[in-house]
Amino acid sequence: MTKRMTARGLMERKERGEKITMLTAYDYPTARIIDAAGVDAILVGDSLGNVVQGQATTLSVTLEDILYHTRMVARAVDQALVVADMPFLTYQVSPEEALRNAGRLMQDGGAQSVKLEGGTEVAPTVRRLVEVGIPVIGHIGLTPQSVHALGFRVQGRTAEAAARLMESAFALEDAGACAIVMELLPAEVSAEISRRLKVPTIGIGSGGGCDGQVLVLHDMLGIGGGVLRHNRRYAEIGQAIKDAAVSYAHDVREGAFPGPEHATTLGDAEADVLAAVRRVERRHPEGVREGSGEVGNPYGGPR
Repeated sequence: MTKRMTARGLMERKERGEKITMLTAYDYPTARIIDAAGVDAILVGDSLGNVVQGQATTLSVTLEDILYHTRMVARAVDQALVVADMPFLTYQVSPEEALRNAGRLMQDGGAQSVKLEGGTEVAPTVRRLVEVGIPVIGHIGLTPQSVHALGFRVQGRTAEAAARLMESAFALEDAGACAIVMELLPAEVSAEISRRLKVPTIGIGSGGGCDGQVLVLHDMLGIGGGVLRHNRRYAEIGQAIKDAAVSYAHDVREGAFPGPEHATTLGDAEADVLAAVRRVERRHPEGVREGSGEVGNPYGGPR
């Protein structure tokens, strides 16, 4: 039996020079498949706001949303580290409020780690969570919860911006973060940050110099969304689902489904059962005359 991945296990991966794999999941059957594939960590990301709820940003995702989806994922997973995203305004108000919310994700949701966005400014919050035994994964670079401030664009292109990212990474590591996600950074910057940190980095759109990679499952499987430069589609599941739905609708309309093999029959009891069904007469409510138009189904049928 494969050993369960832990926060410490991510560090051991880096120490051995082994790449870390992470994917998002938001439900039981998908998480079960990903876990069986041997992926190291499964992130219940607030990206569910985009790919599951159809929202333009992640800002409307609530703690209850993440709890709901984390419970499903945690029930499915035996080997991977389950990481729950902390949604917008669940950790920024104060370290103590962050502690209560992270505690719910661990205790009620079944997560083994939480992830939160930000650098130097959230280091005190990271430290508070780590103090009570909650493994924390940081997230720097493009932070989707700050979309209205940063936009969706590569971060760290200038010397000043890259230096701030390095400072943030050091602050998160010193605060006790067990790993750091780096999103949409220049490959050279993310590689240098990864080299200088002791904790592992997990990149998305930040090049191959990170210690691991994460992708949003729906992007990787080609379910909705457009073409993203940082993404590789490993399957076209969206098209496969559409093709299957088209075939199903065609077969139903043409009478090709269901076939005899999809149905249960009465066998020797057919005559008796159908005779009983045919003896049943329509009954009208007391006081209503048959054919009066006072009762009936508005969508059709006898009145």
